[in-house]
Formats: sequence, structure tokens, C-alpha cells
Amino acid sequence: MSEKRKVVVTGASGYIASLLLPALRERYELTLLDVRSTDRDGNEVEDVQIADLTQRDRDAYRHHFRGADAVIHLGFTRAEDKSDPIQDFYAELANVEMAFHVYQTAQEEGVRRVVVASSNHAADYYEPLILDNEWDIVTPEMRPFSDNFYGWAKEAYEHLGFVFAVGRMQFRGVHVEDTSPQSLENVQVRIGGPREDDLERTESGNLRRMVRGLAVYISQRDLQQLFIKSIETEDIDDEHGVPFQVFYGISGNSQAFWSIVNARKVIGYAPEDNSEYRFSDQIHRHIQASKDS
Repeated sequence: MSEKRKVVVTGASGYIASLLLPALRERYELTLLDVRSTDRDGNEVEDVQIADLTQRDRDAYRHHFRGADAVIHLGFTRAEDKSDPIQDFYAELANVEMAFHVYQTAQEEGVRRVVVASSNHAADYYEPLILDNEWDIVTPEMRPFSDNFYGWAKEAYEHLGFVFAVGRMQFRGVHVEDTSPQSLENVQVRIGGPREDDLERTESGNLRRMVRGLAVYISQRDLQQLFIKSIETEDIDDEHGVPFQVFYGISGNSQAFWSIVNARKVIGYAPEDNSEYRFSDQIHRHIQASKDS
């Protein structure tokens, strides 16, 4: 039996990690990091080690990255009061800095690839245009635009990840000869709606909200597949030879308005679920409620 890959998971006590860990534990040798060892319900998460990746002293946690093949970066911090835009900005700024710490430490320790939990909110400015029938689809190749600090931070994760994927941070200017790039392979997953109850929580008969929920849904097994293939696919180079990709994290939804063509092509992502089939009963109830209103 071949040796298991060593994978570091940050934010290992969070919600997305709870969806991924059942599959990851079976497949990899894991190092689980978070600032707490319990989930949001207060349950202990097995094997979590405490590490604050917002610290600028990377020597405090670099040993966790040593010898790893890949890092899944799910860690984040949030403002105590998200209704306060000033608090919200500084919390998201700390998240951008944490992403830098993860990228920089991973590169220094010779990690091959980082797979990052970005978000559909990195380009959420386009979403109202789609729901208002002014736009058809958003692709990962389009310039990401957001109108909120959370989405801005996710954009920044992605742009910073590209910098590390190119690997020329030590050089300045277009005329510098780059003879030794140090690429950190980078996949950004713009996670959609990884919850099973979005349609149940939608106001009865609100078809706009229903369509949104159907479009962005991703099942647990599809999320697991997407992250595993993002780790294990050997070649993720773009057309210019840069090992960088942005994938939308959704299932094979009939109502989708985010493109997953590149995920299918580059890593062989083959979603098994479709929200229209999975939630057919809720769809019929919302349509009927809309007619009755």
C-alpha cells in the first residue's frame, strides 16, 4: 500500500471542515489546526491542534506544515459585530493576512499545493444581475467583483494565491531575469451553498430566492470530490503554465449560473448530485405557493 499523503487542514473545527473530514480522514494523514478544538455546537473535534495562524511569527506554527504534501486552508476570523463595517473590514483584513501566512509558510516548507476555501462572494456583484435576467452566467475567468468586505477578502485570497503560484515574489520589474521561480501550486474553490436546508428556510413562494438556492447548492459528496481532486490532480497548470485554478464549488445543478466547465476539464470533477432532482418536492411547494399568493 502506498504511503498516505500528508495534508494540513486549517479551520478544522469549522462547518466546511465538518463536511470534508469524514472523507479526508480515510484518505490522508492529517494535521488539523484551529484556534479552538470544539465545533460551533461545542462538540470536541478529534485530533485538532491549537494554532493561531494570524500571528506574524510563523515559527510558532511552521512545524505543522513541515513535510506536508498539501494544505487545505479553511481558517478564518470574523468580526464580533458584523453590522459594524469598520470591525468587519479589519476582521477581513486579518483573514487576508492569515492567507499570506499560510501561503508563505507552505512555500518555505516545500509544500506542493494549497487548496483554499474561497467563496462565490468573490464575484457576488454579478449575482443580482443574473437573478434580474440581465446576465446569464459567471465564469472563473471573469474579473471578480464584490460589493462587501467578505467578498473583497476572498478576491484578495485569490489574487494573492496567483502571486504565489507564479513564484516571482523575490523579483522586481519586468526586465529582471527569472531563473528560479518557486511556485506554490494553488487552487481556489468558490464554495456555493453547502447546506441541505436552504430551500426549507426560503420564504414560501419566493421563486427568486428558490432559484438562487438551487443554483448554488453543493452536496457533501460533491464538495469532498472537488477538494480531493483539487489536491490529487497532478497537472493544474493554466494555459500559460502557471499552476493556478479557480473552481466554482457547486453540484451539477440544472439552474446553475456559475460555470464548472474548467473544473470538469482540469481535474475531472464529475458531480453526482443535481439540486433540481434532490429538492423536487420543495420546488413544487414553492411554485404552488407562488401561484396561490
